[in-house]
Amino acid sequence: MIQLQEIKRSFLHLLFPHVCAGCGSDILSKETVLCMRCMDTMPETNFEIHPDNPVEKIFWGRLPLAGATAQFYFTKESLMQHLMHLFKYKGNKELGRQLGRMMGMQILKSGRFNVDALIPLPLFPAKEKRRGYNQATILCEGIAGVLNIPILNNVIRRPQHTETQTRKGRIERWKNMEGKFLLFNPETICNKHLLLVDDVITTGATLEACGHELLQAENVRLSVATLCVASR
Repeated sequence: MIQLQEIKRSFLHLLFPHVCAGCGSDILSKETVLCMRCMDTMPETNFEIHPDNPVEKIFWGRLPLAGATAQFYFTKESLMQHLMHLFKYKGNKELGRQLGRMMGMQILKSGRFNVDALIPLPLFPAKEKRRGYNQATILCEGIAGVLNIPILNNVIRRPQHTETQTRKGRIERWKNMEGKFLLFNPETICNKHLLLVDDVITTGATLEACGHELLQAENVRLSVATLCVASR
């Protein structure tokens, strides 16, 4: 009987292999999509434990934040670029949730982000429809499972299409984003500390524009967390 079960498991593994999203290894538990080797080599920033870290400095003089962090460094042709591509463009939402849980664990351990709710940076509706999901929302699902706080999806919207931010400088990015977010039901976030979440930060223009709109609500405190920060 045990031998038959083992044969069945082996056959199912051949049909539906459970392998690491990073390296393709099948030496990993059913509860994860990343093997220990890949998780150990992911380039953590540890910004969450450091006040005045490089991500917080991006927003100095631009957006009043209680705190900001990014979990990993992003570089071209790296493991993180591969994982981001799978998550963002290939529909691997479970990978995104696991990355979100990793963010949540570090945020929780830091003790610096005592937030009340999560705000995923919204996508333009047509873009979200084409992709099938908002990657920031998927990250929030992972974070929420760790922090045990709600995700507020209907507070801030992005009704207007914006040109791609790629190859734009800081000033061009800000002009491209100015006035492109709208706040709805501001009373639902009054007197709350919000964590605005996105996948990657470069100049911070998009998060800055969204953050300013959120801060229109009464007595809101704002922090920012991204999965990656682009290495310069």
